[in-house]
Amino acid sequence: MQLIHGDCLEVMRGMDANSVDAIITDPPYFRVKGEAWDNQWDTPADFLAWVGMLCEQFERIMKPNGSLYFFASPQMAARVECEIGKRFAVLNHITWRKGREGKQQLSSVAMYGPENFRAWVGVSERIIFAEHYGADNMAKGEAGYEAKCDELRGFIFEPLRAYLDGERIAAGFDRKKCDDACGNQMSGHYFSRVQWTLPTAENYAKLRAAFGAEYLRREYEDLRREYEDLRRPFSVTARDQWSDVWDFDPVQAYPGKHPCEKPLPLLCHILNASTKPGAVVFDPFAGSGSMGEACHELGRQFIGVERCPDNYAKAARRIEAVKAQERLFA
Repeated sequence: MQLIHGDCLEVMRGMDANSVDAIITDPPYFRVKGEAWDNQWDTPADFLAWVGMLCEQFERIMKPNGSLYFFASPQMAARVECEIGKRFAVLNHITWRKGREGKQQLSSVAMYGPENFRAWVGVSERIIFAEHYGADNMAKGEAGYEAKCDELRGFIFEPLRAYLDGERIAAGFDRKKCDDACGNQMSGHYFSRVQWTLPTAENYAKLRAAFGAEYLRREYEDLRREYEDLRRPFSVTARDQWSDVWDFDPVQAYPGKHPCEKPLPLLCHILNASTKPGAVVFDPFAGSGSMGEACHELGRQFIGVERCPDNYAKAARRIEAVKAQERLFA
């Protein structure tokens, strides 16, 4: 677990490319909170330009099969999503419905009189979920699948593609003969770098039979496991909240609470769905250290950055406390 006191842009510029598995972060919202850090930009355009600088570094340091979760206020979420979309493929615009806090807010409005309001009552927050463009194929290209990026740069499945194509060449089969063997026209996807896909078990068996016993000796299940290890992690079950509307109670007030502190169950929900044990999780706005505690609880590696001295101190104490608890019961 690593907590850094400093400005996240400066820190990220010194980080290695492709060094983190997931970026899960709750940046300033822009003039939603009464804190100085949320009111440092004169205009929305200035704020969005800063978001663009963040995304530039996110794109560089996040692995090709990584995940980005970016919290945003309802007021700015659409514009933030468009800014993120310049560099990432946005997968979901998640709505976090705030449980008890939302019910309390609705109750207060009901007492005051909803007819006195001029807009719908806000009881939610937004989370933008994104991946690299073409993350299931040619990742990190400028325009998804058709990108003409540097050779092999960011191509997640290159080890598998190279194995299949090498065996095809060694067996003396051109693409047409492969199509004939499979009874389809999919060989361009099995062997090329454009929109690559893993053959089905049935088609892999057909190719093995056609190539002969000397070739494609790896078992299909072995290839499938490697494929699952290489692709972007995402795992939810019927027991999880699997839609794009999440219900989690917010963190209840306590002395010294960060005004934007996120509940541990919500953070653990993200970590379980989009990271594997041992993954490196980066939070450039660590706040009071909630993400560090969630990572510790689930066995993920944590790198956090916090600029505010007071919040950095709180986060450092929190992370040290969870480490001490582990030592106590070790």
